[in-house]
Amino acid sequence: AFTIADGMEYVKYGVASGLDIDKFAGRLSFFFAIGMNFFMEIAKLRAARVLWHRAMTQLGAQDERSKMLRTHCQTSGVSLQEQDPYNNVVRTTIEAMASMLGGTQSLHTNALDEAIALPTDFSARIARNTQIIIQEETGMTKVVDPLGGSYYIEALTQELVDQAWEIIERVQSEGGMAKAVAAGWPKAMIETAAAARQARVDRGDDVIVGVNKYRLASEDLLETLEVDNAKVREGQIARIAKTKAERDNDACEAALKALREGAAKPSSLENNLLALAVECARARATLGEISSAMEESFARYGTQPTPVKGVYSAPYAGDSRWQQVVDGVAAVERRLGRKPKLMVAKMGQDGHDRGANVIASAFGDMGFDIVSGPLFQTPEETVVLALEHDVDVVGASSLAAGHKTLIPELIQRLREQGRNDIKVIAGGVIPPQDYEYLRNAGVQGIYGPGSNVVECAADVLRLLGHNMPPAGDELQAAE
Repeated sequence: AFTIADGMEYVKYGVASGLDIDKFAGRLSFFFAIGMNFFMEIAKLRAARVLWHRAMTQLGAQDERSKMLRTHCQTSGVSLQEQDPYNNVVRTTIEAMASMLGGTQSLHTNALDEAIALPTDFSARIARNTQIIIQEETGMTKVVDPLGGSYYIEALTQELVDQAWEIIERVQSEGGMAKAVAAGWPKAMIETAAAARQARVDRGDDVIVGVNKYRLASEDLLETLEVDNAKVREGQIARIAKTKAERDNDACEAALKALREGAAKPSSLENNLLALAVECARARATLGEISSAMEESFARYGTQPTPVKGVYSAPYAGDSRWQQVVDGVAAVERRLGRKPKLMVAKMGQDGHDRGANVIASAFGDMGFDIVSGPLFQTPEETVVLALEHDVDVVGASSLAAGHKTLIPELIQRLREQGRNDIKVIAGGVIPPQDYEYLRNAGVQGIYGPGSNVVECAADVLRLLGHNMPPAGDELQAAE
């Protein structure tokens, strides 16, 4: 629903700027993620085509090509697991088949090790060959809408169409998707679904093979790609310096000045900011310079996540381990005279915030006071926010291989401020072979994909000096 509503918003703005709907609408394309609910994902793509055709008809399109939904799909990163990682090949294959059977035009298949590190050439080749095998060996691509006519698929498709259209109508009645995003309710619905899903996984209600059921007694380390972030950064700085030294700086500054002036009057039709930005790039302005030129007029959009309340905790009513953790949080609160305070930090150019927001929501439900940092923070900005809120713990979420540079810098800056008492923990996509490096740098807790969030909270309470009983040890807890 939100994806289709996004597309409708772009079309409306295009028409409002003077474009003929049938001149550009046929060139629009979408991007859907594909998860493990096999038939649901097939029905989702089929429903999207119905919804887009209906939406474009309402918006006045006449050409049938304007009403055709074109989409790219990517298999899910959320479904990939660090534990027993070769299972991820099977997961990606199932998701690739769902996207193909649903009618995608192009496809991205994830590599088996992407829940652990950036892909190796070995794992990337398997991901690529998954597509080629489906294309060349199965015959599945020779049939258009092969599951069309199935009672279950047709009923599921119609259910998705009907319920999604209700949401789309709400979006339109409230002024369109841009206003809905500003109001925050679409993101709140997404966060609610994510928190509920995590609770089902942590409780074992939703089975993840190799994670919460059929788990291996011991895990072999997988060979992963090692990226020297310091070397990459130095190389990029050198490239930028070389570009600045060799460019015509007068021409570059003139292009940036034109962009600044255009951004100051963005509603003027002659001020096409994309065209002005392209001219800056042709003059070899950097992305940072182009962004800064527009920031002078627009300021910077603040992304401040808001944890959802009561969603993660709902399935835990009557659960003894949950109650132990909640009681532990209350005990720490009595000792400190306030709730224990956790800051969830997203540093670097990592825009994946689903996991961080789930953690914020879950820990909030357990009684922690939560400070959610904005996306794209520097370690320095994270320290400022942590000190401003006087937090007890900073949880650094890393999904883009920045953990060996950003997190140690965060710890060093806390030490420089004399705040060794603030605990730093880390979660996300972190190869197990990097754990020792992070511990030596001062990280006191590391929680990779598949970690049970309730047990993570119990461990954080131990870091804060509370004597939590081990998981499953109800007798010891009672004593």
